[in-house]
Amino acid sequence: MKRLATTCLIIPLLFMFFHTSVMAEESTTDILKERKALYEKMEAVTQIPWNIFAGADSYERGIRKGRNDRPQEDGAIAIYFSPEEWAGEINPNKEDTDPLSIQLFGGKGVDGNGDGISDRKNDEDILMTFASHLQKYGTEDEDLKIGLWEYYQRDKAVDFILGHAKIYKTLDSLDTDKYAFPVPTNRNYSYKNTWGDSRGWGGRRIHEGTDIFADQGTPVYATTYGIVELVGWNKYGGWRIGIRDTNNVYHYFAHLSRYEEDMDRGKMVEPGEVIGYVGSTGYGPKGTQGKFPSHLHYGMYRDNGYIEWSFDPFPNLKRWEKQS
Repeated sequence: MKRLATTCLIIPLLFMFFHTSVMAEESTTDILKERKALYEKMEAVTQIPWNIFAGADSYERGIRKGRNDRPQEDGAIAIYFSPEEWAGEINPNKEDTDPLSIQLFGGKGVDGNGDGISDRKNDEDILMTFASHLQKYGTEDEDLKIGLWEYYQRDKAVDFILGHAKIYKTLDSLDTDKYAFPVPTNRNYSYKNTWGDSRGWGGRRIHEGTDIFADQGTPVYATTYGIVELVGWNKYGGWRIGIRDTNNVYHYFAHLSRYEEDMDRGKMVEPGEVIGYVGSTGYGPKGTQGKFPSHLHYGMYRDNGYIEWSFDPFPNLKRWEKQS
């Protein structure tokens, strides 16, 4: 009877968990569809490619994850305008929604959906306001690059946005929520949480990643959709690759024995794509190897629009390992 009662209790709980998971997936899919529809609608009106809107939006969404001075977005779009930017610095009404008075006070906010209101929390108004800035410079590739730089005043922001846009255009989708463990799970490997441990070579410092020990020559996989941002030698990391994902997170792969062919800066990669092979390079001048057992150093860094910092990749690695 106890076993029957326990079974009767577990089955509904499993059903509820499954139902909740399905609902969450459907909700995410709906949001992505809504965003893409908004971008495409703006493209039809402004002639600015939808993927540029998508790239800027995901860049700013990533920024929000790394800062506490910006509120959670109210709608589907994460591009942010402060009340002062929207309504105008000298506007006494910082919540002004009148397009004429906003213009009078030098605010940026415009009416994007034709309802006669410039609402800082309306997705179409936000996108049209952003587009109004870019349109001042033109809609060709170089024009958009200049417009983005003038808007963000940061080279990295332009690179991130154009990289995100490249991924979205290639996939014709906003769904980049797919990840892979960085080495084959059917090979011999081992790792533990070593983030924050002390390191002495080259001076006292902390270990900004997790070491995954594996045989020399074991394939190394891209863990996410991303753009190759860095390829080359570093005296600490040896032969290494850096990949930027659509959340502005930088994925760092070090101590490689060699790269996969055509692994050049600007290349788009997908989760599970071979990017290189495990080695023991580093801790010396170019070509140094064998100073430690072969392993992959895997690090993750978040950018918040101002600075970039390392965070512990171990929880993500455990999750991706289970999903493999």
